[in-house]
Amino acid sequence: MTRINAIPGVVLVALAAAMWGTDPIIRKPLSTTTSATTIVFGEHVVLVLLTLPMLAPALRAMMRAGWRYVVCAVIIGAGSSALATILFTEALFHSDFVTPVVLQKIQPLIAVVAAALILGERARSRFVWFLLPALLGFWLINQPHPLDPTAKGLVPIVQATLAAVLWALGTVLGRYMSRELEFQHITSLRFFFGLIGAAIALPIMGAKAWAGWHDTLWIAYLGIVTGLFALSLYYMGLKRTPAMLSSLAELTYPVVAVIAGIYAYNANLRWSQWIGAAIIIGVVSLLPFQRRRRVVATPAPQPQQQAALAST
Repeated sequence: MTRINAIPGVVLVALAAAMWGTDPIIRKPLSTTTSATTIVFGEHVVLVLLTLPMLAPALRAMMRAGWRYVVCAVIIGAGSSALATILFTEALFHSDFVTPVVLQKIQPLIAVVAAALILGERARSRFVWFLLPALLGFWLINQPHPLDPTAKGLVPIVQATLAAVLWALGTVLGRYMSRELEFQHITSLRFFFGLIGAAIALPIMGAKAWAGWHDTLWIAYLGIVTGLFALSLYYMGLKRTPAMLSSLAELTYPVVAVIAGIYAYNANLRWSQWIGAAIIIGVVSLLPFQRRRRVVATPAPQPQQQAALAST
């Protein structure tokens, strides 16, 4: 933990997002045998079982923190973890690979607004020099022909966009919860309320709870690697990183997902897409070297946050 705490929080967020990049490659092939809701429910069963020893302390910490933290935990779990993942998986099942992967990364724009309203974060002028190139890279990697943009299917676009909104709120509310709760408590609560949300969705969507042994093994991989491991790194980093900067660091996700996904499906990146990937990697690589107060103005930390912020 000492070595991990020495790593800048924004780097941990970027690493977690890069791990998420392998997620769609595994998730999309399951569309022929398993429903999106079944996959998400199975993931959360695995995740709750793995974090069960932390659940009781997490619930106690949440109740001590107050009703606002209860509301945040429910939104993060049922909304950002369960519903958003169901929407994204549905979009991935009924669209090309790239469109839903990249569309949901409009998160920086949503996170900037939400972080200002909920957390009191304010972007300084230098933030623009990171946000604009990141969005340019986002556009280039999304569109093989950037001057002649296309989008395939209205429904998947709406689903991926709603998922982006919920995931951006999850980033901001997760940062809010980190003011009082430890990262392992937030992670455990996310999975617990996510399981409840996914269980409620099963009868609504007419989905089964069991996916069969073959698919369940892949679902377990999604839960453990892109779920537990990645989210643990993510919340450790988020505790020490403003939500606005975290949303930019998360752009490593579409870079890894698009590059790996395109090659997994025997396609090629155009030169402009490689430029987009390079721009995003460059922006994210520069973030750890910036004094965050020069990029984002954050409210004065509470006493319990001082120790965590000291290593940032």
